[in-house]
Amino acid sequence: MNEMTSVDNPVTEAATIRTAKERAVPTLPDAQTVTEVKHYTDRLFSFRCTRPASLRFRSGEFVMIGLMGDPDPKTGKQKPLLRAYSIASPSWDEEMEFYSIKVQDGPLTSKLQHIQPGDQVILRPKPVGTLVHDALLPGKRLWFFATGTGFAPFASLLREPQTYEDYDEVIITHTCREAGELTYGRELIEALKDDELLNEVIGEGFWKKIKYYPTTTREESAKMGRITDLMRSGEAFEDLGVPPISPETDRAMICGNLAFNLELKDMLEEFGLEEGANSNPKTYVVEKAFLD
Repeated sequence: MNEMTSVDNPVTEAATIRTAKERAVPTLPDAQTVTEVKHYTDRLFSFRCTRPASLRFRSGEFVMIGLMGDPDPKTGKQKPLLRAYSIASPSWDEEMEFYSIKVQDGPLTSKLQHIQPGDQVILRPKPVGTLVHDALLPGKRLWFFATGTGFAPFASLLREPQTYEDYDEVIITHTCREAGELTYGRELIEALKDDELLNEVIGEGFWKKIKYYPTTTREESAKMGRITDLMRSGEAFEDLGVPPISPETDRAMICGNLAFNLELKDMLEEFGLEEGANSNPKTYVVEKAFLD
C-alpha cells in the first residue's frame, strides 16, 4: 500500500477526512439492499432485496424484516421496527422477495411502502415457520389456502421443485376482497409456464399440476365468495374437478387472517385432517405468525 500521503496537501487531506466520514456513517443492522419494488394496488406491493450469503432457508419459511424507527424525542436513539414476513422467493433464489400490505398508519408498513431500489432494509437471517414440506406426511394432492398477502409463502413453494416431486396435484386458492388484489398471485402463476429454468429443473410442463382458484368477496369477478363457503357447499370441489378433501390423499397449508385460519382449521379437521408441525408431521399446517 502507498504510504506517501501528506497532510500538507490540502486536497489529499480533505479527501482523507471525507473518506473517514463516509466510513463513519452507520449502516442498518443486518442491512440488505432493495433491488426492485412493484406496486399492485394502493394496499399491496412486493419488493426484492439482496440475500445474505450465509442465509439458508426452506421454501415457505419467514424472517423478520424492518426499518429503523423514528428517533426518540428525548434520547435521539432509534430502534428497529421489525415484522414477520414470509419469504416469497424459493430457497434456491439468489435474491429475497417479499409481498406486503400498506397500512397508512402502521408503524412499519407506512414507511416500508415508500422504499426504492438502492434503499436498505433490515433482514434478520433466522428463518422459521411451519409451512414447509417437512411438516406434512406424504400425500397425493396439496392444497394451499391463502387470503391477501398470505399468498407469499405459497409464491415460494410454487417455485420449489420438491412441491412437484412430492405431489401429483397442487391446488392454490386465493381469496381477496377486490380483483386487483389477485394480480401478484395470478402473474406469478402465469410466469411459471415460461420459466425456462424451472421447466428444465422440475420437468417440462410441471405447471400443469397446478389448479389455481382465485375468488373475491367484494368486487365482482369470475368467482365470488369465501373459499370456506364454496367448499362447504361443494361448489369449489365441483369447479376444480376433485373429490372432497380426504386424509388419505390430501395435504393442506393455510396462511391468512386469523378468522380465516380458525374457520379453515375446523373445516379441515371435519374432513379428518390433523395439524402437523416440524417435529410431528401430520396432514395440514397453519402459519401462526401471519396477520393480514
